Amino acid sequence: MNGCIFCKITAGQAPAAILYEDELAVAFHDIHPVTPTHVLVVPRRHITSVNDLTPADEGLVGHLVYVAGQVARQEGIDQSGYRLIFNTGPDAGQAVFHLHLHLIGGRRMGFSIK
Repeated sequence: MNGCIFCKITAGQAPAAILYEDELAVAFHDIHPVTPTHVLVVPRRHITSVNDLTPADEGLVGHLVYVAGQVARQEGIDQSGYRLIFNTGPDAGQAVFHLHLHLIGGRRMGFSIK
């Protein structure tokens, strides 16, 4: 997608602190972390949100979750715990309209919806 920052990052046209990459996905540090570990796992192919997934994307979504687990291990938070979050739409806090999985951890978290 023209102008999509995540498309630019996955294509190597914009800087990011990349932790993992393969032919399907790229994982990099979020520039506005909400926890000590905050990584985004992004498919290379532009998909706007969860709402735009098709049955053919089931393997890709599974791969994103797998990559998040690998990065959690790499970052040393696999044993203490972490969260995986897909925000879908503006009311959920999706700010970049390219599907991405948040991996957050590195501290004890509570749960609250404001």
